[in-house]
Amino acid sequence: MRSSTRWTVAVLVVLVALGVALWSELGSEDDDGAGGPAAARDRRAADTAESLAGPRARADLQPCPSPGTGAGPEALRGITLECAGDGSTVDVAEALAGRTVVLNLWAYWCAPCAAELPAMAEYQRRAGPEVTVLTVHQDENETAALLRLAELGVRLPTLQDGRRLIAAALRVPNVMPATVVLRADGSVADVLPRSFDNADEIAAAVNPSIGVPG
Repeated sequence: MRSSTRWTVAVLVVLVALGVALWSELGSEDDDGAGGPAAARDRRAADTAESLAGPRARADLQPCPSPGTGAGPEALRGITLECAGDGSTVDVAEALAGRTVVLNLWAYWCAPCAAELPAMAEYQRRAGPEVTVLTVHQDENETAALLRLAELGVRLPTLQDGRRLIAAALRVPNVMPATVVLRADGSVADVLPRSFDNADEIAAAVNPSIGVPG
């Protein structure tokens, strides 16, 4: 074999070996540590209970709803999420059972969401106990969500839903913010893929579908 040919073969062997090593490295980064591909996550690995303690204290969110009466919305049964305020696990359908609920779907990086959240808080204040406003954060970065809520002074109960399970289950269009109105019997009264400027707009859009006076 000629010397130039031997060098060509040697270079090819090295390149193949490097390619295999790089492929293996990329594959290991995508593993979930259990021998399989990493699944979508509700929150980042960096968002541990310890790292979230400070942001949670700053946000000082209201507790998520405790289990209500009945099985809750059928589409949401079997979905469990973290309550951003305290890290507890929430069975979503059970928490919403027997309640008239306004679900506000948002993300910390969404400017219209940030503008709308204080209006949602004001709507909750006006509506009182007849309606439960529950926000759903749809991004893995839970720390950023808590800091955004603290910055806005919005203390509404919040579910951490980085996988967007609620939106998928309720077939909400892929826009943010979006609002879903649920009747006490668990049925969907309305899906509103739009933003609101103030509490009056929210009441005008939401209250007729659930029989609440404006």
